[in-house]
Amino acid sequence: MPAPLQRILYVEDEPDIRVVAKMALEAVGKFTVIPCASGQEALSVAPGAAADLLLLDVMMPGMDGPSTLKALRAMPATAGTPVIFMTAKVQASEIAAYKALGALDVIPKPFDPMELSAQIQQIWAARG
Repeated sequence: MPAPLQRILYVEDEPDIRVVAKMALEAVGKFTVIPCASGQEALSVAPGAAADLLLLDVMMPGMDGPSTLKALRAMPATAGTPVIFMTAKVQASEIAAYKALGALDVIPKPFDPMELSAQIQQIWAARG
């Protein structure tokens, strides 16, 4: 049986979205959420975060989600950490591209805060 999902490193540049998702994941999903406002911040926080999952926004200024993932993959502490992208860009070809980068799945934005934890748990359970 795979380890339960407990700690999520969440990278989102929009403060309002970050706060809503963090509150929902902590209140509904009972997760510990480590929020980051940028890819750069994630790179400094991730090595000590001991996250079970990386939850990455795709479109961010400076370092976007795929670039952040590439940098995190180069770090020993996060090289094998599962990742889920969150984005409004959910055309089939875009989702295929995110999965080709190694994402377990993609959660479309806007998301339902009350459903977010269940969506993540479902993806986590299905990862094999």
